[in-house]
Amino acid sequence: PQRFWPVSNRLAALPRATSLLPHGNGRSYGDLACNDGGLLLHTRKLDRYIAFDAGSGIFEGEAGLLLSEVIALVLPRGWFLPVTPGTQLVTLGGAVANDVHGKNHHHSGSFGHHLLGLELLRSDGRHWCSPTENSGLFAATIAGLGLTGLITRVRLQLRPVPGPAMLVESQRFGRLQDFFALAGESDRDWEYTVAWVDCLAGGAAIGRGWFFRAQHVQGQPPAPGRRPGLPFTPPFSLVGAASLRAFNTAYYHAPRPARAVQHYQPFFYPLDGIRNWNRLYGPKGFYQYQCVLPLPAGADALRALLQGIAASGEGSLLAVLKVFGGQVGAGLLSFPRPGVTLALDFPNRGPSTLALFERFDAIVHSVGGALYPAKDARMPATMFTASFPHWQTFANWVDPVFSSNFWRRVQP
Repeated sequence: PQRFWPVSNRLAALPRATSLLPHGNGRSYGDLACNDGGLLLHTRKLDRYIAFDAGSGIFEGEAGLLLSEVIALVLPRGWFLPVTPGTQLVTLGGAVANDVHGKNHHHSGSFGHHLLGLELLRSDGRHWCSPTENSGLFAATIAGLGLTGLITRVRLQLRPVPGPAMLVESQRFGRLQDFFALAGESDRDWEYTVAWVDCLAGGAAIGRGWFFRAQHVQGQPPAPGRRPGLPFTPPFSLVGAASLRAFNTAYYHAPRPARAVQHYQPFFYPLDGIRNWNRLYGPKGFYQYQCVLPLPAGADALRALLQGIAASGEGSLLAVLKVFGGQVGAGLLSFPRPGVTLALDFPNRGPSTLALFERFDAIVHSVGGALYPAKDARMPATMFTASFPHWQTFANWVDPVFSSNFWRRVQP
């Protein structure tokens, strides 16, 4: 019950609608880019490069460009994105609107920390926003979920790199406390750190997994292989208790080199290498649950979450664990903040899955944690307002003709 409209230069040219909402490449997992009964502004045709200074690394492009398209232009000239999420198939505008983070938050903060400016088309006209010009609107638009208007172009400071190669170190760890020790040691000297955790392990092995740390290095790594894919959606989820346990056990015990040079794509974007990977979850799909827990109390809360997951049997193939750095969010609704973040996928099993999330919410709320809107499809209003204490200030910047399913759902 929503329509797409290719964006032109004038909002006045759009047909009247109940509400408007920008839509990029559709990679948000929940209803963030849905607007039932309203109009979606399809931005992928806003895909022109505007300017790139190979001396300073300042890049400007239209908001519908994919991150992969930006990389294709700038990497051969010695530059890379300052922050990148786990997929390169999101738009520049979407990266701003969700203030995405990556494996280097402890080093570089989130995407919004590297924005030099953006152009915003609102119902009252065009506005150039930056840290010094329309700064309030700028802070609201970073992580603004597409609600402050339509981002049309973005100016970004890139970071220099020697090429496409990454030096990656891998280390197996047996307990949750070992993860925190590795993170503390690695964050001092390595730009990128992340861990996979076996969310079904219990007892003394709770929180066991693999820790990965990486740097950009010189060299010509092996090219990434061809992308396999799932040609159809199976009639039921292939991710169940038995398959999860088998996968997690095999992944944990699988040998891998302690130190290797590899291409940046499999390190940053492992799921981009599998076309239609979401079909694994069958016709009912899946939920992702991503939270951030402030430390030190978050360590015990993280243990409680993992214990709950292991007891439920509703685990995740790719459970990602990461310690955020000390930088506060660049936007009023930025998710990244000091603490530890856990991201998990859950097959949609209906009421039992939602009941599990309610128990998780109570744990996250008890330590002052937060949930990630870009990965959410069911967060209640009470959890949203607790997660984002500046939401009322943000609401003052919402354009009166912009709305979304998510925004209507989380209003108290």
